[in-house]
Amino acid sequence: MASTPEQLSSELVHEFVRIAHFDFDQVRASLDDEPQLANATWDWGGGDWETGLGAASHVGRRDIAELLLDRGARLDVFAAAMLGQVGIVRAIIDAFPATRDAKGPHGIPLIEHAKQGGAEAQAVVELLGAAQESSRRTIC
Repeated sequence: MASTPEQLSSELVHEFVRIAHFDFDQVRASLDDEPQLANATWDWGGGDWETGLGAASHVGRRDIAELLLDRGARLDVFAAAMLGQVGIVRAIIDAFPATRDAKGPHGIPLIEHAKQGGAEAQAVVELLGAAQESSRRTIC
């Protein structure tokens, strides 16, 4: 059985997640130095967990998200929404309908992640908007 790698320092993880919101070059350099950062998670408190991919996804940094995915980050529905992966988002919502109302890091709704994806994610915005409208009609 493989040994467990050493735990990353909390300072390193915090800084990595912070820069993943805005600094492509520093993210790349950090991953070159420490590849395990691709899936490192920071706890902002109160159950607000965020990865570098989560950070990039809610601010629309496609370049950083794609770099992280290329380096082994785990794809989640929030990143898929921002990246315009409508087939993936649709499959998840079909299997787990409550996901359309899921909130990501900092309580940011799934549809807001899609909106951050711009034109490339418009089909996801439309899918989520239609899903929310359908949900409202069912409740009324």
